[in-house]
Amino acid sequence: MKALLGFLKPHWAPALLAAVVALVGTALALVQPMLIRWVVDSAIPQHDSRLLVIAALLVVAVSATRGLFTYLQFFLMEYVAQKVTFDLRNRLYQHIQKLSFGFFDSTRVGELMSRLTSDVDLINRFVGFAMIQVGMVLALFLGTISVMFRLDSALTIASLCVLPVLLFTAGKFGRTVGPAFLAVQQQMARLTSKLQENLAGIRVVRSFAQEGREIEAFRAENYDYRDKNIAAMRAVSFYQGAMNFVVAVSAVIVLWYGGSRVMQGKLSLGSLIAFNSYVLQLMMPIRMVGFLVNMVQRARAATSRVLELLAVQPEIKDAPDAVELPQVRGHIVFEHVSFGYDPSRPVLKDIDLEVLPGQKVAILGTTGSGKTSLVQLIPRFYDVTSGRLLIDGYDVRKVKLESLRKQIALVSQETFLFSTTIRENIAYGKPDATEEEITEAAKAAQIHDFIMSLPSKYNTVIGERGIGLSGGQRQRVAIARALLCKAPIVILDEFTSHVDTQTEAEIQKATAKLLERSTSFIIAQRLSTVKSADVILVMEDGRIVERGTHEELMRLRGKYASIYKLQLVEGE
Repeated sequence: MKALLGFLKPHWAPALLAAVVALVGTALALVQPMLIRWVVDSAIPQHDSRLLVIAALLVVAVSATRGLFTYLQFFLMEYVAQKVTFDLRNRLYQHIQKLSFGFFDSTRVGELMSRLTSDVDLINRFVGFAMIQVGMVLALFLGTISVMFRLDSALTIASLCVLPVLLFTAGKFGRTVGPAFLAVQQQMARLTSKLQENLAGIRVVRSFAQEGREIEAFRAENYDYRDKNIAAMRAVSFYQGAMNFVVAVSAVIVLWYGGSRVMQGKLSLGSLIAFNSYVLQLMMPIRMVGFLVNMVQRARAATSRVLELLAVQPEIKDAPDAVELPQVRGHIVFEHVSFGYDPSRPVLKDIDLEVLPGQKVAILGTTGSGKTSLVQLIPRFYDVTSGRLLIDGYDVRKVKLESLRKQIALVSQETFLFSTTIRENIAYGKPDATEEEITEAAKAAQIHDFIMSLPSKYNTVIGERGIGLSGGQRQRVAIARALLCKAPIVILDEFTSHVDTQTEAEIQKATAKLLERSTSFIIAQRLSTVKSADVILVMEDGRIVERGTHEELMRLRGKYASIYKLQLVEGE
């Protein structure tokens, strides 16, 4: 509740106005039964039609005014709820954008989507409806009880003898329903994750004819979600029914005991009718207790999941004394660098490497040798476990992340394109790029001619994750995106893995001139890609086991020479 009220803080003025409006509406609800009492006890016995008309007009006026205040109350709280939801989703999204790669390595996308959508929607419903209703129910309950005591204290005490049972039932309800709805929310996250994963991998599912297995797996998660919802609603239904029964017992007591007091002349008929109206009016907030506890518990579960996400601190962030990294030349030094995703299991071991500005470094090695891990340390996707990584003499941990990453262009083997136009995809790293710059980058990546053959050319909208383009075409669009930035440091991680040998040769020829101005790291399995590099690194088990030019490594007759000869044989 404290956290939820914290979300309201920036919008306290309309929230406070809604609370005032709700209190006025509650006060008007207390007036109506007293008007009925006045009619029964005064107007009808005196046969005064004028008083009857006045009373009827007053009832209409009170009802109309109450209706207006109810409208204002719901509008204001929905207004506040939408503001809170807007702020909270933005805050969550901004927070997620700052989290480290390590967080995403261990967290499923569907789980995050569930927190940004389902959980935030539950908070929205609580703020827009339940929060003000909790206050109204309490105010109406206390106001009604106080008026009932003024009418007849003995009858009030008799009607409230069931209150301890009611409070016990409501407390039991809250303790039972809270965990049940938390389980529902957690299962919803798992269901969303399963759905997202399946849709993302639909081509793999279809190509291996595993639709049946995936349908069964989704059905199992859906069954769990259904069963947890049914269990939660079974508890809600039971306790709602129990509370309604307790309230009905209270109404019977009023009719029996109140009727006898009227017959004894200790209570007027109008007072009994008014008292009965108050008891019926009291039933509404009491009946709502279960519904409100339900909403409160759902919001509580959602809020705990949202706060849990907001509490995650990025492992990679700017140091307190971080400085702006000036325009770099691309002098990169690894000093005794070790790194492991799990510190107890290093994937890079005591790497010493100096790369001069403008040098082209090729990295070769078997799967799992640490090639990608090495280059991911440069833009500080991960921090070194020990040692230092320097760019132009600056330790990357002591410069601002944004100023570092803006000077690095990256093309990874897992090409990702956004579901927007080709132009916007190419210009993603440089949104203000001119048409000429975009075209130059596309030509360099050997994708311009293909784009011009499309009906909408550069304005062609591609599908989600680049669906509609071949693997090689997606890769070339990604290369164009990196080349457009003209960054002083370029990382190409298996950047020609999805193109044929002829296209690879064309891309190498086109990009050679642009890479002359950059310090570049090229990870590739094809030796034709790495032969012309200034320095070739051969990695094995997290270490650099060979380094040198193509000619030097061939003379060494080590691992590189073996790989080269093997590829020649494969080529033949």
